[in-house]
This record gives sequence, C-alpha cells and structure tokens, in this order.
Amino acid sequence: MIQQGQALPAATLSQLTKDGMVNHATAKLFANKKVVLFAVPGAFTPACSDAHLPGFIVLADQLKAKGVDLIACVAVNDAFVMKAWAESQNASEITLLSDGDASFAKALGLDMDTAAFGGIRSQRYAMIIDNGIVTQLNVEAPNELKVSTAEAVLASL
Repeated sequence: MIQQGQALPAATLSQLTKDGMVNHATAKLFANKKVVLFAVPGAFTPACSDAHLPGFIVLADQLKAKGVDLIACVAVNDAFVMKAWAESQNASEITLLSDGDASFAKALGLDMDTAAFGGIRSQRYAMIIDNGIVTQLNVEAPNELKVSTAEAVLASL
C-alpha cells in the first residue's frame, strides 16, 4: 500500500466533461497543486451518495480556504457513470474521476475484491497530495466512514 511521503504512481484517470472525454495523467493532474483525493467503492452506492461525497460538497469552500487547489473523487466506475453521479449530486466543486479498470487503485495497493457486489473496487480512503506526494493517507476499515470524511480531512489541514 502507498505510504505517506511517497509519490503517486503513474496512472491515467478519465473524466467526461462538457467538451468530451479527458484522460488525465496523474503526474500532470496532481503536479504543483495541493489536492484532496478521496475514493469511494462505487458511485450511486448508499454511503457514498448519502454521506461521503455530500460532505465534500458541503465543505468544499472551507477546504479550499485551507489552501486546497483541487478536490477530487475517484471510483472504479466508468466516466459516464461518474459524470451522471456528479450531476445528480450537484458536485460542481468536486472533480469526479474514473478509474474504470481499477489500475490506479491497484497501483496504490488500495484495491479490494467485493465479489458479487461489483468485483474489483477501490477501498474507501482520503489522501492529501502536495505536488504529487502523499502527505496524509486515511484508509477506512471495512464498512466504516470515519477517517476519510470531509470533516476528518478538514480537521487535519
């Protein structure tokens, strides 16, 4: 598993924008920025839609006031699903990214097999990234939502 102080692995994350599909190289996307990146097991799932993403939407301004340049959410869903989820949640302040084949989650060592639920997914976590380096990593225990919430991230900034 990736550790604090390590650089993010090279990967490509997708985003469907009004201008079409954008493939972001992690090295470029996270360069020269302070980023809060949080991962959810799946878009439109109960805890993710009812609590995790909404917390970051509500606290986006406060996170940015603490020097955060980008707030991003990643999930092992395709970019079309992530765009629909962003629209359904009014998540205009959050960049929703697709890790469609779970290659980013695997490179981080934060993938999990949910079997019949959805196969390989990302563990739930939040990290603070400063110029591509992980400065804080909070990985949730199974079936919990405590250390990766927007409130927990805000308290640590």
